[in-house]
Amino acid sequence: AAQRPLPATMSPRVSADPLWPRVAKLLVLLLQLCAAGRAPRASPQPHRCPAACICTSDLLSCSRQMLQRVPQALPPTTTTLDLSHNALTQLHDRWLAALPHLEALHISHNQIRDLSPRAFHNASFLRHLDMSSNHLHTVETHYFEALVSLEELLLYNNHIKRVDENAFVKLRGLRKVYLSWNNLTTFPFHAVQGLGIYNLRTLDLSSNSLSSIPVEVLMALPENIGNGLYLHNNPIRCSCPLYLMLQRWNQRGFSSVKDFFEQHTCKVSDNVPRSLIKFLEHSHMFENCSAGTEDMHLLHLEVMVDRPILLTCNTTNTSLPHRATAYMWITPHHEPVKHPGNSNRSLEVYRNGSLRIAIAKPWLSGVYVGLAMNSPYNFSRMCEFNVTVLYPKPAGETFSTGLTTLLGCIVSLVLVIIYLYLTPCHCLGCCKKPAPLSPPQECSAQSSILSTTPPATDGPNRKASANKHVVFLEPIRETQNGKIRLALGEDVPDPKHPKVLQLKSDSESISSVFSDTPIVS
Repeated sequence: AAQRPLPATMSPRVSADPLWPRVAKLLVLLLQLCAAGRAPRASPQPHRCPAACICTSDLLSCSRQMLQRVPQALPPTTTTLDLSHNALTQLHDRWLAALPHLEALHISHNQIRDLSPRAFHNASFLRHLDMSSNHLHTVETHYFEALVSLEELLLYNNHIKRVDENAFVKLRGLRKVYLSWNNLTTFPFHAVQGLGIYNLRTLDLSSNSLSSIPVEVLMALPENIGNGLYLHNNPIRCSCPLYLMLQRWNQRGFSSVKDFFEQHTCKVSDNVPRSLIKFLEHSHMFENCSAGTEDMHLLHLEVMVDRPILLTCNTTNTSLPHRATAYMWITPHHEPVKHPGNSNRSLEVYRNGSLRIAIAKPWLSGVYVGLAMNSPYNFSRMCEFNVTVLYPKPAGETFSTGLTTLLGCIVSLVLVIIYLYLTPCHCLGCCKKPAPLSPPQECSAQSSILSTTPPATDGPNRKASANKHVVFLEPIRETQNGKIRLALGEDVPDPKHPKVLQLKSDSESISSVFSDTPIVS
């Protein structure tokens, strides 16, 4: 059969339309885009650990590698970086920008002489910095001002001769500063007042070259700084104010003096460099030092447990303007308390400066210091209270010891008299002397007579006698002068009672009583 011709619309040949190449290119482009979208993205390369370091999850240790510069490409997950015991001489600007989570940095035992102005920028989360055993000569203001979260700063065993008075101004969270074993001859103690009001607990200035300290400024510092202000092993000039201040701190149990009592020295003469004495241990040299007016303001207060306490100072004596004055109290545990009070409201500070203790407890005993301030650098001491919390005495302690002893003696004497002279007689008939011929009484120890019955039948070789009877006696005890005396009657006056033997109190019959042989009468 003849094949039918195909319609024009079903022709197998593609018409030469100029739109087809464009559509084909568009389809190819779409296919490429889809393929690229479905393809898995390449994962980022893992952060490599420097060749000279040891890396863990968040710790990077490059210690003791004799490094002269900080390694490059540090892992950004690092929270603790240890670069101690190397040969680092400088730290370039913003070198910690790649470590946004860094909290602790150890750069001790290196050769760093100074720090660039932006050495610690981009390290706002750093809390612990150890730069001990380096070659620092000063502590400038720009060294650590960017470390707003810093809590512990270790700068001991350097060559520091000077500390700028504004070096720690912006470090509001600073708690511990270690500057011992340096070459300090002076220190800006007045600049510490701003730190003391906040969180400062330890300021170690021991083993330096401090020749003089402003005792008046130190006496005005809050109690929490005095407890952690270490000044031992310094050639400070001997003086009565210095001795009285340290003695006062020692009496209050401050760790700075109590733990290093024998290491507090002072220099007797400036002309003799080695004239150092342990003046707290040899206190006889300062016997003529009289106590200052500081202890005169210490008020003693005793209160019973579980009672509320209100401590009020005389605010009219302060030289600060009243409108701008704020009040703060230092507790016996060296904690500052400001208005409105502590976190659990067990201690409340009123706007007039009074301190209220809600419930008195024994662990709240101690010295409370009231301070008035109008800025972090200007404050004055208002008053001090030595609070003692007591327990109430038990009811049994109301009688005095002497009265109790006297009553006990009287009662004992009465009991002895009753026992000696008023002892009752349980048998009235027994208490009387029995008649010689009366029959024995059952209840009388004096008239108890023991006898035996003669045998019913006599032996054939035995002679019977009407005047002789065999008896067995049981000892009758009678106490006289601590001895037992027994006696037997030798004669029986009544023949009707041949078995009766009368007790007598003569010494002739004692041996017969204790004899085992029968007594023949």
